[in-house]
Parts: sequence; structure tokens; C-alpha cells
Amino acid sequence: MIESDRLRDAYMTGVGAFLPGPRIGNAEMEDFIGRIGGRSSVVGRRALRWNGIEGRYYALDASGQPLHSNASMCALAAQAALDDAGLDKGALGFLAAATTQGDLLVPGHASAVQAELGAGPMEIASFQSVCASALMAAKAAWLNVRAGEADVALACAGEFSSRWFRPEFYEGTALVDAKGRPAVEADFLRFTLSDGAGAVVMEPTPRPEGRSLKVRWIDMVSLAGRFDPCMWAGAATADRADMKSAWSHAGPVAAHAAGAVALLQDFELLKIVIRAWIGVWLEKVDQGRIVPDTVDHLLCHYSAKSLREEIVGLLKDTKAMIPEEKWFSTLRESGNVGSASIWIMLDAFMKSGRARPGETVLCIVPESGRAMIGFMMLEVV
Repeated sequence: MIESDRLRDAYMTGVGAFLPGPRIGNAEMEDFIGRIGGRSSVVGRRALRWNGIEGRYYALDASGQPLHSNASMCALAAQAALDDAGLDKGALGFLAAATTQGDLLVPGHASAVQAELGAGPMEIASFQSVCASALMAAKAAWLNVRAGEADVALACAGEFSSRWFRPEFYEGTALVDAKGRPAVEADFLRFTLSDGAGAVVMEPTPRPEGRSLKVRWIDMVSLAGRFDPCMWAGAATADRADMKSAWSHAGPVAAHAAGAVALLQDFELLKIVIRAWIGVWLEKVDQGRIVPDTVDHLLCHYSAKSLREEIVGLLKDTKAMIPEEKWFSTLRESGNVGSASIWIMLDAFMKSGRARPGETVLCIVPESGRAMIGFMMLEVV
């Protein structure tokens, strides 16, 4: 640990991503993940129009057999980031891992990632939320480097959503009505989320060759005190704000039958949460934390093309709007990979050759979970 009260700078010296299996296009995706009750989903067809996704990746084969685990995908992304930084895994001093749902209920996701990576003794931290958990992990890695607790820190995020999307997970439960139609709050997510992982390496100095990203700051804002869960798993819709009604009290079999285990989304509440995100964004601009005219690139995670259109619509007449020609996204090409999306996006951005020394890159990750939004400002060096 450094013998000084002065915090060090921290730089992203490596970025990596892993997308499993072949790319699955829209025409084949429903057959690949399976049709609930053997029927084509009307909601699914609408979802694909709304989200604008044209391809995604699954960690399952067409028969539903797993090709990877969440942890193994994170380990592959972590190794890619280490390779990008020119480092061996033995250099790691701190590992932070994020996910929406890990492979096991216990222990934490970071333990599984460390084991899959085959890394030696180190400090670890697990972050479980929805999309913004990636920036929670990044902030932990950033602060560890800044404080001198670690000279090499890695933050990763992974999702294995498809294992919850097979028809067998819904059929015979309260989420499917008498006519065999799945509830919208469950079915929509089957056509929106997919699998993969991403990772970043942080060090106190930039890489000797090539480009690094200086982390200027990371801000997280949770609005959980104002909203019920908007995306959740572990409770029936009516019980989601009552922690005493969690699925574990009924037992897993009864809870599954009641539709209390699946990942669900409240779309009416989402419309309100979107405005809350924008409110925080505007506050950051009012405070001078974000100066839109000085932002050269914006990497904003959003789950659907329609959500981006709504965000732009709310911002376009405000001083917080950043011109759309500065926006960079991989949603259409590789889908919505939840917490991993921001690192998959950043990896593609760095490989695109767009980043020029001195430019700024603003990353924004809104999370519907229980209303959270994260901001990260980077500088290309």
C-alpha cells in the first residue's frame, strides 16, 4: 500500500469480451430458445420490433445443453482483458465480479470467476444487481487502484440469462394462462436478453504502448427509496415489494409454480423510471459533473431501440443532450447482455479505432432493477 494520503490515478489498460456460441438471428431465435407451449409468441414478434436487436449469443446449444457457465464466460473475458493489457493472471491483486444471477445462489460470483480463471490468492468482491452492477464492480476496482490497495485490478460482468428462458421454466406455472399464453412481463425478456461477458483491467499507469483509458470518475445513484422493483426475480408480481413474501418461504417447487422465480419486468413502472433516470442525468449536467459539449463519445446502455428513442425524446430539448452522432452501441449486433453490455460495448469501441488521445468517453448505465443509474467518465490517453 502506498505511504501517502494522495490518491493515485487509475487507467483501464485492457478491455475484453466473450460472446458464446454462434450468432443467432431473429428468424431462428425462438426455435433456438424454444417455443412456450409449442406456439409462436405474439409478444416476441413485437419485442423484436421494439428492441431493434438483429443478433445475439447464447451459452446453450439448440437442445438446451449449456456450453459454458456464467463464471467461465467471465473468466474468458477476464483473460482477454489481461491479454489486451499484456499481463499474466498472476499479476492480479483484486477481482470484482458483477452479474444479475450467478451460477450458484451461494457463494458469490467473484469466487466462481476466480476459480474458473485459475488465479492465485487475492482480494475479491461480488456485486449482484442488474445492468448497473458492472459499474459497481468497476468502481471497486478503480478505488482499489487509486488507494494503492492493488496495482492490478480487474472488473468483470457476465450474464447467462438464456438458461432461465427455456419453455420448461414457464410451462405449468402461473406465468402461462389457460390458453397457453405467457405473461407479457416474462415473455418480453426472453426476446430481449442474451448471454456473454466483458471485463476491464485497471492499473495506476497507462500501458506503455497503445491506448489506455484514464478513469476520471464513476458515480452511482440509486433511487430504490422511491420505487418498487421494476425488474426482479424471486417474488410474484403482487408481492415483489414485500421481502417477507420472498420465494424461499414457500419452498422452491411452490414458488416456481406460482411464477415467483422467473425474471420479470413491470413495463408501466419502467415508463416512470425512465424519467427518473433522465432527472439524475440532468442533475449531473446542472452540477457541472457532465459538460455535454466536452463529451466526444457516449456509450449509453439501453435495452431496446425504443428505449433509446424515448431517452433522446426526453433529452433533445435540454442542455443535457449529446448529439446522436457521438453515440456508440452494439445492441443491434450482439444484443442486450445486461451487466456485461457496457464492457462488450467498450471492447468494440476500442477496437473500432474511433478513440483518439485526449478525447472523452462518457459511459451511462441505467438499471430498471429498483431504479438506479451509473455514470463513468473516461479519457483516452
